[in-house]
Amino acid sequence: MSQKGLANSLKAVIIGVAVCGLVIYFYFLPVWGRTIIQSAPAYENCYLPWMIFLWITGLPCYLVLLCGWKISTEIGADRSFTDLNARLLTYISALAAFDSVLLFVGSGVFYVLGMSHGGLMLLCIMVAFAGVTVTVAAAVLSHLVYKAAALEEESELTI
Repeated sequence: MSQKGLANSLKAVIIGVAVCGLVIYFYFLPVWGRTIIQSAPAYENCYLPWMIFLWITGLPCYLVLLCGWKISTEIGADRSFTDLNARLLTYISALAAFDSVLLFVGSGVFYVLGMSHGGLMLLCIMVAFAGVTVTVAAAVLSHLVYKAAALEEESELTI
């Protein structure tokens, strides 16, 4: 596959993830929240705070997609191993870490305030763990891209 084809494939995946995220954040989560309220009316006052909190946790996810878009643009221009891509991967790592901590702490606060259920807290912990996995993977990729960029620059100077 060519660099251009790879970049276009990455962009298509990013668009797909962005659309799926919008559907999840603005359709499935509100519907799921209303279903919870119908089955447990005691949590009715928690619906709006939880929705606002979940929408806030979605913002770093879309910033990650923006960084991914920039990386795929660089790949399409045959600049895969650059300091810019390594920095963007570092930003992705930091954003994923921030989002994981935000989700973990926020769900813990809601639980302590009596605005959450133990099962929901467990679900948030699992999602936060997935975010930590993304954090570590992006940090490792960032390190590898920095190394590859340095090697590429060194090899260009020796020719």
